[in-house]
Amino acid sequence: MSKLDPLPGISPYPLEHFYDEMYADERSIRPHYRHVSRMFSGMSPAELQAKQKLMQRRMMEEGITFTLYNPAQDQPMERTIPFDMIPRIIPKGEWERLEAGIVQRITALNLFIHDIYHEQYIVKDGIVPRRMIISNVYFRPEMAGLRVPGGAYVTTSGIDLIRHHDGEYYVLEDNLRTPSGFSYLFKGRSLMNQLFPELAFASSIRDVDHSLNRFLSVLRSLSPSRTRDPVIALLTPGQYNSAYYEHAFLAQQMGIHLVEGRDLVAQDHKIYLREMNSLRKVDVLYRRLDDDYIDPLAFQPNSLLGVAGLMNAYRAGNIAIANAPGTGVADDKAMYVYVPDMIRYYLNEEPILGNVPTYLLSRPQERQYVLDNLSEMVVKETSLSGGYGMLIGSEATKEELMDFRLKILADPARYIAQPIMSLSRAPVLSGASMVPRHIDLRAFVLMGADRKPHVIPGGLTRVAMKENSLVVNSSQGGGVKDTWVMA
Repeated sequence: MSKLDPLPGISPYPLEHFYDEMYADERSIRPHYRHVSRMFSGMSPAELQAKQKLMQRRMMEEGITFTLYNPAQDQPMERTIPFDMIPRIIPKGEWERLEAGIVQRITALNLFIHDIYHEQYIVKDGIVPRRMIISNVYFRPEMAGLRVPGGAYVTTSGIDLIRHHDGEYYVLEDNLRTPSGFSYLFKGRSLMNQLFPELAFASSIRDVDHSLNRFLSVLRSLSPSRTRDPVIALLTPGQYNSAYYEHAFLAQQMGIHLVEGRDLVAQDHKIYLREMNSLRKVDVLYRRLDDDYIDPLAFQPNSLLGVAGLMNAYRAGNIAIANAPGTGVADDKAMYVYVPDMIRYYLNEEPILGNVPTYLLSRPQERQYVLDNLSEMVVKETSLSGGYGMLIGSEATKEELMDFRLKILADPARYIAQPIMSLSRAPVLSGASMVPRHIDLRAFVLMGADRKPHVIPGGLTRVAMKENSLVVNSSQGGGVKDTWVMA
């Protein structure tokens, strides 16, 4: 018997008041985890450590990395992303509800973006204040009145969810610009199948590999040229970007071109790929850099990462850009507050998934409440992502609390606040022992010209690698788990 499970079914750690994904209580395992628990409990410490070493070696060999940027360090640190071998398991019925709620949410958000760049009915009807649009740093007037291929603004998205101690899932954030993490989902499943084939064969897990084909199909569906074999390219900022591994992985797996801005040129309102002795017209550009950098003629004039003339080609209808420029207007952390109202307004439905309660600090009464209870709040800058610009009150020093108090008072509209939620925990391997860590779930959604969202079954479970930490972002040192959806 290993150290993982001293007695069959007994939790190896106190559950405290958190929802635990594997243990229903300290003396029983949830039914969908029994097989996994039996297998890991049956392995000796030496076997577990050997598997961990093999996992690490495979990740090194395959270059599964993420680059961390720390202001205290002169150079960024490239590392293999921490990967825990105990999968997170979601039962079929639970997933079906999540999937329905995510599809509902993305459908409404896509309708909202179209509306904002056209008639703005939702503003005229008083559902979303006009100031939330015109003051939004991601609102792009250049997109006003422009028809995007297939009406699909949000081709790829990542919806972050947490499970609270009441057992309910809540949406934490909508990532609609250039969400990352696809590669870790697919590679994580591949590595688990290689290292634990007996688990995969004995469990009814929904497949994720076909989602790569779906990914390619939705990109192809956006092609304005309607040719049978459109030219598709993934535009990357380059090898120094933290998610460069993912860019290279997706391009290779889908058989599309991996390009930087210097590889492309605009001529006659079309975008061409430079080849040895010729130019090749590009039909679809899956960009992995923000709006500001994609075209120096339209946005940041000093950007060296994009393609001069790209927006003119886009306006002329000669290329599709995924995601469409200006989608960020809907994933601003302050706009998140209005998503349930968007669902009611555009779909005439009640939201299936709830939001985390959120305070807009531009509202004086809500701001005062947050300032009075700052040590119990998570404060976030509305325009940032990746765990940057965030304060977790319970983990902050007095100096950090005072610093954020002053920042809020100086520019309240720049921040939102949420109560500290009790993120669920799942067991992770630490040496040959099982320890609890907080987790969330990033669910990935694909949408092509048919505007029917497809949620990749499972998504990516992100793990806070430090004990008691609530920060799960890869850019802040978090790890990942394979996520199983039972068939």
